[in-house]
Amino acid sequence: MSDTIHFTKMHGLGNDYIYIDVRERHLPNPNGLSVTLSDRHKGIGGDGIVLIGNSSVGDFSMRIFNADGSEAKMCGNASRCIGKYLYDKGLTDKKVIKLETLSGIKTLNLHVDDSNKVDTVDMDMGEGKLLQLPDGTIDRGSVEAFGQRFTATAIDMGNPHLVLFVNNAETIDIANIGASLETNPKFPGGINVEFVQVINRNHIRMRVWERGSGITQACGTGACASAVACAMAGLTEPEKCLVQMDGGNLTITYSTYTKQVKMSGTANTVFEGEVTINA
Repeated sequence: MSDTIHFTKMHGLGNDYIYIDVRERHLPNPNGLSVTLSDRHKGIGGDGIVLIGNSSVGDFSMRIFNADGSEAKMCGNASRCIGKYLYDKGLTDKKVIKLETLSGIKTLNLHVDDSNKVDTVDMDMGEGKLLQLPDGTIDRGSVEAFGQRFTATAIDMGNPHLVLFVNNAETIDIANIGASLETNPKFPGGINVEFVQVINRNHIRMRVWERGSGITQACGTGACASAVACAMAGLTEPEKCLVQMDGGNLTITYSTYTKQVKMSGTANTVFEGEVTINA
């Protein structure tokens, strides 16, 4: 038995996902479907799939599955794209949307252009704090990988991030170092790894290894975690930090008093289509 799925391919700074509206349908085996559809040679191609659903506690809900089939708690780039998806398709006329995620309710503030299409989204990302490990400790100090030792800070942005401070983000061995740290037993369930070079007090360069997806063009929660880690270390000004990634830039603000993090960036639609799967 086959099933036809309508999808929309979108990206936030090159962090691309396949978006599927499941408000009025059941999608069996989303883990396996994400592996199949994310394949860049035999599928649609992307960093994973995002399911947009109904919510009893917010306006809409999201579930996100990585390219390897694992489920993530949240994604900033994907959340911004959901805001554009909902508004541009006329599924809501709200410009402030409450989005239910596995890491809590996130607030999206939509900004539209002259054609009444969403071009940028501001997002309340919640609290940025040091990551508490299963043994009750928090991790901030150093970590070793592939014979190199890095100053590192582990940050909780609703999902786990390990921010490494590097001298040159362009030449660092992201693939090997990222893969080895993602599966470090110190971080049960895996961890996202950011490689951060401080350019100046308001500008950092960040590259990322995302758990379950590998090297990606950008990571919204990773950008937030990097900005928070830099502010905590006194390397940048918390009020406004430009995070430069392979796919583009995000502006992150961090309150040292409330610990709240806000993110601002673009969202883009690539194409739409239908795919037939074996149900």
